[in-house]
Amino acid sequence: MTDVTSPAPIPEWNEVITPGRFAGKTVIVTGAGSGIGRSTALRVAREGGRVVASDISAPRLEELKAEHPDLDLLTVVGDVSDEKDIAAIMTAAGGTVDGLANVAGIMDDFTPVHEVSDAVWDRVFRINVLGTMRLSRAVLPLMLAAGSGSIVNVASEAGLRGSAAGVAYTASKHAVVGITKSSAVMYAPLGIRVNAVAPGATITNIEASFASTLAQGRLGPLMQTVIPVPAQAAQLAASITFLLSDDGTNVNGVILASDGGWSAI
Repeated sequence: MTDVTSPAPIPEWNEVITPGRFAGKTVIVTGAGSGIGRSTALRVAREGGRVVASDISAPRLEELKAEHPDLDLLTVVGDVSDEKDIAAIMTAAGGTVDGLANVAGIMDDFTPVHEVSDAVWDRVFRINVLGTMRLSRAVLPLMLAAGSGSIVNVASEAGLRGSAAGVAYTASKHAVVGITKSSAVMYAPLGIRVNAVAPGATITNIEASFASTLAQGRLGPLMQTVIPVPAQAAQLAASITFLLSDDGTNVNGVILASDGGWSAI
């Protein structure tokens, strides 16, 4: 009989590179200066892809490039919600974009509707929703001309439930889910797949603090009891690159919960 009171430790996960999986492909990755975006950019590049790595932080991109001079990484500093910066990303990509990973995003302060400020709401939606839409809108004409392409948006556990963040972040990630599903339906007959990954707790540099006593009292106990062990950023990159690559063939319009089972609780 299995002793469920003393579960075995979770085996350590090690990234395994698939050589050549992105050979000959150009992939844009946003939020590439740290966390999930950085891991995704490196995974694509290590598997033979040409990566346009974008981030708001110039020092982080400089560090990424300096640490990996052997990889095909083109870095572009910019805000994904700014049309001028999106134009710079597209210029760096050239005339072909085979894949887009919309990873860039920001957290809110866990405020509910009656406490959320316009500043928090606008900032979260500008990056998480407007940025995702605008960069997708920029790459899709190239994908349509080529008759192929793959877009992976990063949603969140907060895009699946109401107990993972404040109202601004939760609503923004539900919007990302909507963008993903609508786009998957629209472009499926034209050779373009659009999916999303919904991470759970992940070890990144994104910090969130409770600015609401109500939210802390309501959500704090839930998070302490149901959230699985945080994943490494590279584990999320594995999920994202699966959907980006040809391994994800026939997968379209999916919101892949990469959350250690949190969504099943």
